[in-house]
Amino acid sequence: MRPVDMQPVGAELAIKWDDGTESFVRLEALRRACPCAGCKGEVDIMGNLYKNPDKPYTPSAFQLTRLGMVGGYGVQPLWADGHGTGIYAFDYLKRLADAAAN
Repeated sequence: MRPVDMQPVGAELAIKWDDGTESFVRLEALRRACPCAGCKGEVDIMGNLYKNPDKPYTPSAFQLTRLGMVGGYGVQPLWADGHGTGIYAFDYLKRLADAAAN
């Protein structure tokens, strides 16, 4: 499943998938689900989780500045607070969208 179009619409990201379906994900939910190592952490070979300390989100953390494609497998949002290291694989993005619909 691949997106053929993605557009921010108000406080949501509208996604049109290659099977003709559409999804909507709240930008706040998208940011809070950021998969980068700084947000979700990294696990070493021993199973220890290393993660940046949690910091409060500002309103700009949920404002999408840019959405860039990464290869043929994902998208990388840039947020107004400067955060931009999260790469959302298309299957992860679809799971987020499906969870938002339920």
